[in-house]
Amino acid sequence: MRHEQIPHPIEHHIQDAFAAEGTVYAFSPARLRARVSLFQGGFPGLVTYAVKANDHPLVLQTLVDAGMQAFDVASVAEMQRVREINPTAVLHYHNPVRSRQEIECAKDFGVRSWSIDDKTELDKLGDLPKGSEIAVRFKLPMQGAAYDFGEKFGTTPEVAAELLKIVAARGYVPCLTFHPGTQCTDHTAWARHIKAAAQICETAGVRIARLNVGGGFAADRGVVYPDLSSVFAEIAQAKDRYFGAEAPELVCEPGRSMVSDSFSVMLSVKAVRPNGAVILNDGIYGALAEWRDMAAIGTRLIRVYDRHGVQRKDELRPGVVFGPTCDSLDRVTQPMALPKSIAEGDMIVVDGMGAYSMSLACKFNGYGAIHVIKLEEF
Repeated sequence: MRHEQIPHPIEHHIQDAFAAEGTVYAFSPARLRARVSLFQGGFPGLVTYAVKANDHPLVLQTLVDAGMQAFDVASVAEMQRVREINPTAVLHYHNPVRSRQEIECAKDFGVRSWSIDDKTELDKLGDLPKGSEIAVRFKLPMQGAAYDFGEKFGTTPEVAAELLKIVAARGYVPCLTFHPGTQCTDHTAWARHIKAAAQICETAGVRIARLNVGGGFAADRGVVYPDLSSVFAEIAQAKDRYFGAEAPELVCEPGRSMVSDSFSVMLSVKAVRPNGAVILNDGIYGALAEWRDMAAIGTRLIRVYDRHGVQRKDELRPGVVFGPTCDSLDRVTQPMALPKSIAEGDMIVVDGMGAYSMSLACKFNGYGAIHVIKLEEF
């Protein structure tokens, strides 16, 4: 499965970004369609999209047009957004903790699959329609990921086995789910979880209908391009190895890896301080919110243009980058490598910003205006 990089004709829109007030995002539908094709052609099961990564209507519409029919939703608001694009979409509500009001709304939306990680949350679901899936979420110690989802969700394999027996006894469709951790680069993480899932089923004496292997698929961060084909192969082999003839259907729920490549963000330089620090028109309360927790994106994905649209290609130097707010914490935690000649009025273009960048942005200090440019010139 060879990755084909689709051209990103963002240079045609540099002047549009200079003219805009606020942060400009350039969206490439072709790149998103390519990711859908990559997952649907390579993952050995059902591909759902984790709406939390980016719920922009252009994203959801492009996914539906590309054949995506199932979505992982974490809130009632996300259910509504999906339904506005596709009224018949399949909804998986795999946020394992919900209020009773949220549960009733989700029932009205016709949620097909639910996840739980303790008996109290199972009891809160009450009566569900016949054929409803309930996936017990378990966790293992994290390896090879940027941060651990197991700190908040998931139960031990021992408790998972007990919950699985209860789900089956109540007449629901028993399933299992896990998450290997965000931006996971360890291919064997999925194999370890699949092995544990098979052991949980054996302990419980329950045959599951589906195993959701979560998200966590790595997106390009500008250093080494993730080899998703190896991950898909590892998952398929582990399913056959540990489940054999009783292997369940597989499900995945990529968010970051699905949508990251399809957006670039365009940030203007408000000032270059005497000490070399750069102040941008957006920061950690907006487009760069994730940069507090994730390693800085590699220089391959960052370009700088002067006010005439000419790319600066001189020597790079690591420097401090601040956002525009009055908060001194509005600072990229790691130095960003930028051209020595960078100046006020320049435009920084960062690729691979489709995941969480818009979702996490707020309006602190009155900043955060977002403009989306749709790229179609190819």
